[in-house]
Amino acid sequence: MQTTHHTYTTPAGPLTVLTHGDTIVAAGFTDDPTRLHDRLHTDRAHPLAPGESRAVGDAVAAWLAGDHTAFDGLRLEQHHTEFQAAVWDGLARIPAGATASYSELADDVGRPSATRAVGSACGANLIAPMVPCHRALRSDGSLGGYEYGLDVKRWLLDHEGVGRPEQLTMA
Repeated sequence: MQTTHHTYTTPAGPLTVLTHGDTIVAAGFTDDPTRLHDRLHTDRAHPLAPGESRAVGDAVAAWLAGDHTAFDGLRLEQHHTEFQAAVWDGLARIPAGATASYSELADDVGRPSATRAVGSACGANLIAPMVPCHRALRSDGSLGGYEYGLDVKRWLLDHEGVGRPEQLTMA
């Protein structure tokens, strides 16, 4: 099996998606597919080759055009612990245009004292923005961190209608 990669142009920068057939195994705001490939769990890291899934390409185009549900029907697969899966499911329940704090996500998954672990689970997410870890903010409303930089996180939130980038703070 091969892992195919394709890079899309977005206002936030290049978005590279790695797939096995029509299943997304990694995605992120980089033009370097090896950056994503190197983070895959060893059972998912097959040889890289250029190629585009039509279903993914159509979903990315629809998402860029403003359809915030465009990723909902895509098949996603990434290595995870039970806790990470619970956090990622919690992130997926946050609708576009809304956010939740890391502590709210910890409460949502039944581990109210695991705020830092929620942040770590967000950082371990290999399928951004399809798994919307950008919707997680600090309790004070500041952006917190983001693997691809806070400018990208601001753009994603603005694209979803959360607020103007200048309204979101960096702490």
